[in-house]
Amino acid sequence: MSKKKFFILIGFVWVSFFTYGQNVIPLPESYLQGEGYFELSKTIKVVTNLPKEKEKPLEEFINKYLIVSNIQKKNSIIELKVTQPEKEEEAWNDTQLQAYTLSIGIDTIEIHSPTSMGLFYGLQTLRQLTNNGKIHCAEIIDKPKFRHRGLMIDCSRHFWSKEFIKKQIDAMAYLKLNRLHLHLVDGGGWRIEITKYPDLINKTAYRTSSDWDKKWKYCYKGTPNAYGGYYTKDDIREIVTYAQKNYITVIPEIEMPGHSNEVIYAYPELSCTGKGDGFDLCIGNPKTYVFLTEVLQEIMELFPSEYIHVGGDEASMMYWKKCPKCMALYKEKNMTEIIQLQSYLMAHIDEFLTKKGRKMMGWDEILEGNQVSPGATVLSWRGETGGVTAAKLRHHAVMSPSEFCYLDQYQDNPSTQPKAFGGYVPLKKVYSYDPIPTQLEGTEYTKYIDGIQGNLWTEYVETEQHAEYMIYPRITAIAEIEWGYKSNYTEFKQRVVKMMQMLKSLGYNSFDITKEVGK
Repeated sequence: MSKKKFFILIGFVWVSFFTYGQNVIPLPESYLQGEGYFELSKTIKVVTNLPKEKEKPLEEFINKYLIVSNIQKKNSIIELKVTQPEKEEEAWNDTQLQAYTLSIGIDTIEIHSPTSMGLFYGLQTLRQLTNNGKIHCAEIIDKPKFRHRGLMIDCSRHFWSKEFIKKQIDAMAYLKLNRLHLHLVDGGGWRIEITKYPDLINKTAYRTSSDWDKKWKYCYKGTPNAYGGYYTKDDIREIVTYAQKNYITVIPEIEMPGHSNEVIYAYPELSCTGKGDGFDLCIGNPKTYVFLTEVLQEIMELFPSEYIHVGGDEASMMYWKKCPKCMALYKEKNMTEIIQLQSYLMAHIDEFLTKKGRKMMGWDEILEGNQVSPGATVLSWRGETGGVTAAKLRHHAVMSPSEFCYLDQYQDNPSTQPKAFGGYVPLKKVYSYDPIPTQLEGTEYTKYIDGIQGNLWTEYVETEQHAEYMIYPRITAIAEIEWGYKSNYTEFKQRVVKMMQMLKSLGYNSFDITKEVGK
């Protein structure tokens, strides 16, 4: 493809304090500092071989995030070059195609990558290296170790505006995270418009109180002083499009069969008693399968994500044991454990998603019941056992053990912190985590570990400021682990302090790691 040239006004508003490559988060694979600086000027020539649809987002990125300088410097060039443009779509799951080289000279910056995704990551590194209009000359070679670099935000317990979600996407992109998992439904409320089942939002998207201990008190949409909200289909399209421009996939989660209080409140016929009792959908009721597949069909029309997360965790199973419909299915299929009812449902959903060209993801409980859905990816949250088991069965797994990756837990001495769900997960502990379990080291099964994910559950997180306080700075540790090139904690903490200063200047809230008390 012939090279295209265009001139742009550099408008950098994300001003970093970093002057050395070692200050970048996540740390690059290789950094060699040279002599001199590249100075940003008002007009820089940008040369690219990208097609127009890929060129535009990067052009917008440069316009938005590079400093306006008063220097009138001629002959300054930024070259963006892709070497394997035919593999753009494959890059989402191939870390080699996300690699980039960044060469910073006095007059020229060159970023080369197999795909535009790698160019985007190179530009993010460039952002972090910029200091008052200058970028130190350097040679950088970089690529991620893991393909799944994620953050989950619980939107059910408390609803977050689309503007807040997009703000977190900005920070995720800066840290080279690439998977945003939205926990859209749970007992706290149903948060997404489903045309075929309007009562999901009409009856359960709002509550009478923000207090988590009063989460069951649903109220109708339009009730005075109602607390909550939901995403319209247009909201979701906007979020997904915004994420795509930042090379982030949005993975929706629709919980089943447990954590379904809100569903059976809106549609009680889907409960085992038919009266809305319990927390779990009725596995023996054919209407359950119709409901779930019709909901998922609308979800897939909104989310192009390869993966659809279907929950699968913490089903109580209490009512199944007393339900004539569930027990009839149990006997018909010669089941020996009650958990096999969930496995039966998950196999049905996995088959449905597979036929639609999608893949199922679920919490590690989906491994139980002796019938693992063949296409499932496991999100291992109860320690590492689920991830190890999945990998040995040749299922892909994402590591997210609660003792390292749950951002709803205390990050400092509880006496100094706002109320949290419990636990103690300080920045240092997060940074100590290795996504490859020791049981798998040196084996062929390591290739099934796709990456890790930080999870922000929000039972006791009611405000946007509090949510960011819990996310930052711990997500920076997860980002560096996921990318794959850790240093020692003392050095990492120094980089974190600088990054949090920058985030604060942009309106983000964060825990002040310099005032950490310790347990």
